[in-house]
Amino acid sequence: MRNWANRSSPPTRCRRSRWCCVSSRRISWTPKEDVSVTELKPICALGGAEPASRRIGALSLREDAGLGLASLALRAGAPAPALGLVLPGPGGWAEGAGLAAFWTGAGQWMLEFPGGAGRDLAAELAGPGLSVTEQTDGFTAFEIQGPAAELVALLEKLVNVDARRFGPGSATRTGFHHMSVFVIRRAPDRLAVLGMRSAAGTIWHALVEAAERQEVPA
Repeated sequence: MRNWANRSSPPTRCRRSRWCCVSSRRISWTPKEDVSVTELKPICALGGAEPASRRIGALSLREDAGLGLASLALRAGAPAPALGLVLPGPGGWAEGAGLAAFWTGAGQWMLEFPGGAGRDLAAELAGPGLSVTEQTDGFTAFEIQGPAAELVALLEKLVNVDARRFGPGSATRTGFHHMSVFVIRRAPDRLAVLGMRSAAGTIWHALVEAAERQEVPA
């Protein structure tokens, strides 16, 4: 299995479709006109101009603001599209060239595109027999890196899954602080949590709090 995090591009400025006003400036100095344009700046799910990150003992946590997401559903009788990977079965996550996928239901998957937050994924993936829905702006992703034993301990604190059997290539939807999130084990030392963008602050706070409770010197 490829090392997901090492293949990702360096942290970049947020490219999702939430914006904040930076300033307004005039676009015309004609005496009879009073027209200005508002300068907008994209913000991350946690509200910053840059993705959040923390180092807590042996664990590294970061907000992945560049991850593009799209849900894929196969209509009755439709073949699986040629994506460069085999779409995984229940409880599975698979990685291909420039994308990954995890199972979300019968004939349904979530597709991940590292660095693809600014792409029109629904248009790119459209095809006969496919139902594709853009999900980038609805979700937020957090990546956690650390020793395998520390990730297992963190999982046991956070979600209701058998952490020791939740190995690389596993993905599931589970309850998390009265919310529903997707948890993905990308590699022995890498874990991802995907949740609703509107709950980004709550998810981040819970992850940081759990990591602090089990802090182990790096």
